[in-house]
Amino acid sequence: MDNEPSAGVDAFFVAATTSLQVQRPRTLKHGDTFGVFDHTGDVLAGEGNPGGLYYRDTRHLSRLDLFINGKRPLLLSSDMREDNATLTCDLTNPDLHAGEVLLLEHDLIHIRRSCFVFDAACHQRLAIRSYADTPQTLTLELRFSADFADLFEVRGQRRPRRGTIHPPHRDAEGVTLAYTGLDGARRETLLRLEPRPDRVEPGSATFTLHLEPGARAQYYIEARCRPSGERLKSATESFFIAMRDSRRALRRAAGRATAIETGNEIFNEAVRRSVSDLYMLMTDTDLGAYPYAGIPWYSTAFGRDALITALMMLWMDPAVARGVLRYLAANQATAFDPAADAEPGKILHEVRHGEMAELKEVPFRRYYGSVDATPLFVVLAGAYLRRTGDMGTLQALWPHIEAALHWIDTCGDRDGDGFVEYHRMTQTGLANQGWKDSHDSIFHADGSMAEGPIALVEVQGYVYRARRAAAEIAARLGDLARAESLRSQAEALRQRIEQAFWCDEIGSYALALDGAKRQCRVRSSNAGHLLLAGTASAERAALVGAQLLGSQFFSGWGVRTIATGESRYNPMSYHNGSVWPHDNALIGMGLGRYRLRREAARILDGLFEAATYIDLRRLPELFCGFPRRRGQGPTFYPVACVPQAWSAAAPLGLLQACLGISFDPESRTVCFDRPVMPGFTDRIMLTGLAVGDGRIDVLVQGHDTAVSATVLNRSGDIRATVTS
Repeated sequence: MDNEPSAGVDAFFVAATTSLQVQRPRTLKHGDTFGVFDHTGDVLAGEGNPGGLYYRDTRHLSRLDLFINGKRPLLLSSDMREDNATLTCDLTNPDLHAGEVLLLEHDLIHIRRSCFVFDAACHQRLAIRSYADTPQTLTLELRFSADFADLFEVRGQRRPRRGTIHPPHRDAEGVTLAYTGLDGARRETLLRLEPRPDRVEPGSATFTLHLEPGARAQYYIEARCRPSGERLKSATESFFIAMRDSRRALRRAAGRATAIETGNEIFNEAVRRSVSDLYMLMTDTDLGAYPYAGIPWYSTAFGRDALITALMMLWMDPAVARGVLRYLAANQATAFDPAADAEPGKILHEVRHGEMAELKEVPFRRYYGSVDATPLFVVLAGAYLRRTGDMGTLQALWPHIEAALHWIDTCGDRDGDGFVEYHRMTQTGLANQGWKDSHDSIFHADGSMAEGPIALVEVQGYVYRARRAAAEIAARLGDLARAESLRSQAEALRQRIEQAFWCDEIGSYALALDGAKRQCRVRSSNAGHLLLAGTASAERAALVGAQLLGSQFFSGWGVRTIATGESRYNPMSYHNGSVWPHDNALIGMGLGRYRLRREAARILDGLFEAATYIDLRRLPELFCGFPRRRGQGPTFYPVACVPQAWSAAAPLGLLQACLGISFDPESRTVCFDRPVMPGFTDRIMLTGLAVGDGRIDVLVQGHDTAVSATVLNRSGDIRATVTS
């Protein structure tokens, strides 16, 4: 197979026509609905601008902007609540003229705009107060529209034909914007305004506002993307009820998780934002909580992303892993479907619900084109059992684990050499199917593209760990013969990995084997994932760790995907020299497996210091790999998703690696194995660490390796131990 970009492949990647870093949008999400706003709370779409209100991969509102006397208000401030429940924008009037006459000086009308998303609707309140010393009569105008663009259109894909946008329809409920797609589905947005506007025209609603000095007024806006199915409450009632329910839902979900507080208040802000982002991205399915991958491009169920996110969150909230495993098991492939890269036993890569997916203009309606999700599914299942001892869930999952192992042994190993390779089944599938899935990410030392089927180094590590995990599960289920067979297979694979992938020339493991079994002799971060899998000897693990933290990999903010000096190194590329927080976390967790905790702490320190320069302390999907410069922050990547689930989870996985946290559910013990304190603090408080129905609060304190753990509170039969 030739992995050069094709028209089909390019169409599925995000067009970088403008930078999201310039726009720095504000994002809100609940369930299958998310909103992308500017700092004033307006929805403004445009070329390269993903602004909008989206429901199930369709933009249901492409414009909702506010005017006062025909002028845009001035921004005073814009802030997200710490729990991501609400966006609050403080606005004021500009100088307002009638011809040459100044009617009202600036900064005399205050508008507090509160926005949130809940249950397939966006709710806004405009709280207005006059500070003028004379009565004022003003016009307040909302301009609105809905293009009902498919998310892939917003990302840059062109369509030769679209469906029909219907004229706005006004009735007693409000204004309905509607579109009938080429798939025959009618998609609607109901816009409700209270009090009722004085004038409604296609695309706008106008209120006449009379304000005495010091007087207040309030207006409520609701944009609903899905029919309610019941008699709608007024927009005012709906606002307050939805706000209450939204905050309760966020508190209830986040309340499952261990709380983290350190002696560094800036890190506390960063980790609270990470946790808030994770629970905002969480979607409650019928099978449990599932973290959607990221906003704006990936707000849907992804297999690989959710598995890695759940793995990094496992120590603090195992319910997420349970939800992810059950959802992916229910959506495991059972038949061959070349258009979807599906084979029996394979684990889902991506689900889409938009018009283009329904029409198969993109292959992602239910798509299985990832080579690593299937072994990672088994890895997470084993890790979940070790964390919780929940045999009931594992008993139900076992047939799906066996199906995944069967795929690994058959379809996954395309040439029978014992390694798992990928090769897309059609030209519309993804060319590269590991986590580095851009068209130019797998290459040889001379820069030439690797031809498939391709065996990625980290995938072989995941398969090794999957066999080990499955052996543990089989033994717990009483199938000792199956357990012994899986252990033997795992050990044989470990030896083959060492023989086939280790490369003295680069002092590390090769990035991949191509279809001719030639090594891709490229120094890459992928090698660090073998440490997470535990396949490397202690000596080689130390060599890989030292290389990844050397100057050619470590930018000062984190480990680059590709070392400087490699033929395709480019610090501004998507996968060939950038820094990905989740990649760094997996490397750090691997270092922790080998008790290289100082090295893991160095990665956590770098990512945290990067976060101090980033809006809202949010780690993005990725940033550029330029070296750190004194007094300057990291260089951003133009179309990186923020927030992104596995980036938000990265500090949590790294913190576990530094502190050596593990669990013994049988003895109800939380274990701290040779903990190392990150450089930014000497105190970490963990509140609500859970084993079974017991909870424990632990204060970890000290410096470097001189670290102690003290139990401050416990509920139920639970204890903590420290190994020094």
